[in-house]
Amino acid sequence: MAEASHQKQLGALLEDLKQRSGHSYQRIGQRVCASKSTVYRYCTGQIVPPDFATIERIAKACNADRADMAALHRLWMAASDVPDEIREEPERSGIRTAVGAGSPAADPPQDLSPSAPAGPDGGPRRRSLSFIVVASVVTLLVAVTAASSGPGLRRTSARQPDQWISGPAWVSSPARIPSTLFGVTINSTTGTMPSFRTGAVRFWDSGTRWADIEPQRGEFDWSVLDRLVGGAERAGLPALFVMGGTPQWASPNGPVGPYADGSRAAPPDRLADWDTFVRALVHRYRGRIEAYELWVLANDPRFYNGSVETLVEMTRRASRTIRAADPKATVVCPGMGRLWEPDALHVLQRFAELGGYRYCDVAGIKLYQRTASDPPETMLALTRTVDRVLHHAGVHPPLWSTGTMYEIPLQAPLDRRRAADYAVRFYLVGLYARKVNLERMYFYNWGGTKIPIVLQAEGGAPTQAALAVEQLERWLAHARIRSCGHGLAVNLSGNVWECKFTVTEPQRSYEATIRWTDSGTAVTTAEPGLEFVHRLDGTMTPVQPGDIVQITEQPILLKQRPQSSTS
Repeated sequence: MAEASHQKQLGALLEDLKQRSGHSYQRIGQRVCASKSTVYRYCTGQIVPPDFATIERIAKACNADRADMAALHRLWMAASDVPDEIREEPERSGIRTAVGAGSPAADPPQDLSPSAPAGPDGGPRRRSLSFIVVASVVTLLVAVTAASSGPGLRRTSARQPDQWISGPAWVSSPARIPSTLFGVTINSTTGTMPSFRTGAVRFWDSGTRWADIEPQRGEFDWSVLDRLVGGAERAGLPALFVMGGTPQWASPNGPVGPYADGSRAAPPDRLADWDTFVRALVHRYRGRIEAYELWVLANDPRFYNGSVETLVEMTRRASRTIRAADPKATVVCPGMGRLWEPDALHVLQRFAELGGYRYCDVAGIKLYQRTASDPPETMLALTRTVDRVLHHAGVHPPLWSTGTMYEIPLQAPLDRRRAADYAVRFYLVGLYARKVNLERMYFYNWGGTKIPIVLQAEGGAPTQAALAVEQLERWLAHARIRSCGHGLAVNLSGNVWECKFTVTEPQRSYEATIRWTDSGTAVTTAEPGLEFVHRLDGTMTPVQPGDIVQITEQPILLKQRPQSSTS
């Protein structure tokens, strides 16, 4: 078939661009938020991307020029009539789908090509704004021409491209950004709190597992938790306590968890022991601990290997105890992690289907990239997955991101610049995901150093990453968020993200936008009314309408001229 030939030509051109760029399949995938195997299948002509925006992102990552882009669009239009049985279903939630009639996709061969930067700044060569506009216009004209070419050219049997929708990902009336968005997990037993600005703390890996607090049935040691709660109170930080780590005495034959204290991954043999622990905990800290997460990684058998039915029952009982003893406390359902993996998603789905979320105020989920070097924006795939699972079950609780993966200490550290950029974008992803009811982000962790991004070692000074997060908090201290959007849909380059705000300060108010790229660089033209570009190091640059503003992986704040305010 001619369409199949066009499909192969499309793949060959993508592969040629990939070879010219020197990037690996994995590197390209990181830049365009796709898996390595998916990029390989595109470049070998096995499948046709479902929309041209996907091809455009790959081409830009490979430094395609105008002629390349036009040729890609022509081939994609011609190849779009490939029969459905060899078309790709878009990847859902990071789970690989089959290609063809039930046959698994071939894994890419070992990719030995270097991931060398294409430009002197380590990113792809810059594209001018005029190129972006011309490419978009060409795409539109070709699409319109194809649609109006007459009945003889109509392709009724082809699967149509996904509907194109311009505009922000979401828009709402201006909403305040609570300081609690900026949470951290405390990896310390001393009660010391961060010396940089933060909004909430979470206690885990801090000597506060159930096995630490109740080493023998009915005998409690509150010393560490007393220090932590006291430290949070002095700092004015709301505290989230995390449950987990069943004592050995409560499940003698249960599998040992991942900690040296001998705590078990099993639920207790007698749920009455669970009731006693929860009751003693909440009565002691009533009014002092703001929220309780009812298990740490409930869909990871290393931390909980009991049945989902038992987990729902533990949740029901703990919720009843907490609400009776401290009605103002927030009940956070057991944390669900490993959300890139189908078996973990199944536990989340089963917990929802069994009604577990009826007993909680908040759903605890773990947002993280597949690897620490992946752009933070890839976490948004997990928020969409969780939203679909919960929507299917008919429940819509607020979401708190309460941690990461167990393997995080094994991940390679990031360089100083990238660590600062990624730490800030971790929280910006939280803002972007407000449309799926995400309310808080707890960064893992504070105090520890064996992780890819270190905010502050206990006893040390805040790192550049911590100071960058603090600057973001200052930007947003008086802000109300209005919208977030991404790429061509909001008239920006495909790698650019933005969120828009109204900032109200004493005697003045102004509009502001935070923009950043998920990889590489882009340029925009200063809009009328733009006054300053603020950077995370505290510097700012005045701008005039028409000035070129460079967007990079480090977020910037674009501040409009203030207006007088009486509020």
